[in-house]
Amino acid sequence: MPAIRKTIDEAEIQRQIELCSRIRAMKNTDGQAGLALVDTYGCQQNEADSEKIRGYLAEMGYGFTQDEFAADIIVVNTCAVREHAEMRVLGNVGALNHTKKAKPEQIICVCGCMVQQEHMTEKIRRSYPIVDLVFGPHELWRFPELLLRVIEKHGRVFATEKDEGAVAENIPLRRDGKVKAWLSIMYGCNNFCTYCIVPYVRGRERSRQPEDILREAEQLVAEGYKDITLLGQNVNSYGKDLDREIDFADLIRMINAIPGEFLIRFMTSHPKDATEKLFRTMAECEKCAHHLHLPVQSGNDRILRAMNRNYDHAAYLKKLETARRLMPDLVVTTDIIVGFPGETEEEFEDTIRLCEQVRYDAMFTFIYSKRNGTPAASMPDPYSREEKQRHFDRLTETANRISGEKHREYEGKSLRVLVDGETGREEYNLSSRTNGGRLVHLKGDPSLIGQFVDVQITASNTWALYGEMKNG
Repeated sequence: MPAIRKTIDEAEIQRQIELCSRIRAMKNTDGQAGLALVDTYGCQQNEADSEKIRGYLAEMGYGFTQDEFAADIIVVNTCAVREHAEMRVLGNVGALNHTKKAKPEQIICVCGCMVQQEHMTEKIRRSYPIVDLVFGPHELWRFPELLLRVIEKHGRVFATEKDEGAVAENIPLRRDGKVKAWLSIMYGCNNFCTYCIVPYVRGRERSRQPEDILREAEQLVAEGYKDITLLGQNVNSYGKDLDREIDFADLIRMINAIPGEFLIRFMTSHPKDATEKLFRTMAECEKCAHHLHLPVQSGNDRILRAMNRNYDHAAYLKKLETARRLMPDLVVTTDIIVGFPGETEEEFEDTIRLCEQVRYDAMFTFIYSKRNGTPAASMPDPYSREEKQRHFDRLTETANRISGEKHREYEGKSLRVLVDGETGREEYNLSSRTNGGRLVHLKGDPSLIGQFVDVQITASNTWALYGEMKNG
C-alpha cells in the first residue's frame, strides 16, 4: 500500500500569494521595490528550492542583488550533508553582522536542511541574534506567512518542527537563465544510508503527480528551455508512493513525448533501484541524455553493508554492464566517500580497483563527514584524519587521471553540444555540454547560447574539452 501522502491545499498556496501582495503593499509605500539576495548552498534540490523562494520574493515586489550591503532581505538556503558546508554557512551568516549594522532594518533569513537539525537551530537562536527568520524545508511553502510575522511583530520567528513533509504545487518560481532548468519530481528519501542526514531533514519520499510534472515540463519547453534536469533524492523510487501504476521510466517516456528539441537529464539515481527498464528507456528515448550519475560510495562489500546501501560490488557492476550494453556511448559519473568509520587500507583498495575497472568519466569524492543523529556517527573509527586524507588524495589522483584519459578519447571527434553560457574568457568565450554532460569550451557569438551546434573536439584536459564549431 502507498504511504499516506500530505498535500498542501491549493487554496493555502493562493493564500500565500495573497500575503505576498500584502507584503508588497507594505514594503513599497514609496513606489520603490526593495532588493533581495538569495544565497544557496548544497545540492540541486536546494537550487530548486531557492527558485521558489525567489518566486515568492518577486511576488512581494523585491528586485534581486548580489550585494549583501544593498539587500533589504537576505535568505541563506543551507546544506546539512557535510560539516564543511555547515561551518561555511555559519561563517558567512556571522559576517552579516556588518550588513545588519549598516542597515538595521535588513531582514536575515536562514532556511534549508541545516536548520532542520535541532542542535543547529539552537545554535542560531543563541549565537546569531542577527537572524530574524529560521525555517526548514517543510515550511518553505509558507515562507510569505512566516516573513509577514517577522515584519509585523518585529521579532524572531523559528519554524523547524519535525515533519515528514508534503507536496505543494503552484508555488511561483523564478529561475536563473533561460537554457537549463531544474524540475523536481519528488522530495525526501526512504533509504536511510547510515552516513546520511537527508531522510531526517527532508522527510519521507513524496512523488509529485505525473500530470503536474508534465504540465511544468511542457511549460519549460514552451519557454525555450533546452536542458531539463529531473530532480529527486532517489529518482528511481519515483511513483512508489502513488496509488497508480507509474514509475520513473514511464515518466521519462511521457516527458520525451513533448514536442520540441531539448534534453532530459536526471539525478540522483540509487543503484539498488536502477533497473534494466530504466536503461532501456534511456536508450530508446531520443531526448534522454546518455549520462548516468550512479553513486557507488565504496567498492568494498563490508563497507557497503555498513552504509546500508542494499547492493554489493558485483550487483553494481552488473547494472553498469547492462546500461553500457544498451548505450555504448553512456557517460558514467559517481560519488565516493573515503574514510567511512572503520574503513581499512584493503577496503579502500577495493574502491580503487572498482574505479580502475569502471573507469568513470568523473568522480565526486568526499572525506566522510560525521553527521549527528545518523547511525554511522556512533560507529568505531580508529583511523586518523591524516590517513583518510592520504586515501582521499590517492582517489582524487586516480579520478583525475582516468578523466583526463577519457577526455583525450574525444579529440578529433565530432559532437553535438548545447551552448549554455559564457565563460568570461577571450579565447574560449562560450561554454557548452555534450549529450553526456561533458563540458566543452568554444569560441563563438553569444547569440548561440541556447542552441545545439556541431563541434570538432580539438583539445582536452582533466576537466574539460575544447572544440571548434563546424561550418554549416
